[in-house]
Amino acid sequence: MFADRRDAGRKLAAALDKYKNKKVIILAIPRGGVAIGVEIVRHLHCDFSIIVSRKLPLPVDSEAGFGAVAEDGSLFIHEYARKWIPQEMIDKIVEKQKKIILKRISTLRHNQPFPDISGRTVIITDDGIAMGSTIRAAIEMCKHKEAGRIIVAVPVSGTDTRKTISGLVDGMIVLDTPPNFRAVAQVYQNWYDLTDRDVIALLKQT
Repeated sequence: MFADRRDAGRKLAAALDKYKNKKVIILAIPRGGVAIGVEIVRHLHCDFSIIVSRKLPLPVDSEAGFGAVAEDGSLFIHEYARKWIPQEMIDKIVEKQKKIILKRISTLRHNQPFPDISGRTVIITDDGIAMGSTIRAAIEMCKHKEAGRIIVAVPVSGTDTRKTISGLVDGMIVLDTPPNFRAVAQVYQNWYDLTDRDVIALLKQT
């Protein structure tokens, strides 16, 4: 159990100690991942940026997702979704999320370009992994951008998701894989949704 995202970020930073003062770059997925990433950067003294990846919500339940899209258009879609969601509807949902991503980039990164990560070691972080869609889209983007090594570092993940994602990257650090894992929020004593204003304030600390 973590007290809050700050606590989780500090503990994750300690687990990443071997990257301290190295030429790595932390890529945090907004919103929650930024709170984690800020603590990691403080400890590692490395470069930092956000990588925007958005869940593709199910047409019948916006809280659930069938995949994700990253800011460069990199996609991850669960195979089951293609069997029962028409391609036309998938395309429509993807385009809607791309528009939201552009707004996020404008608000949070002030339309600054994504950093050049070619040949670099990148550490992708978030406040936890549930289904894993957003982080998988982010991984695809980093591969398209020719990152040298891709590390995923998060406070919590389900066991099966951890196993799947670890097979896609060069390294993975997860602090907790609780039994009967249902949601990221369950391992935080103080959990609340961050706003864009919260994220902007955090970004000013890096």
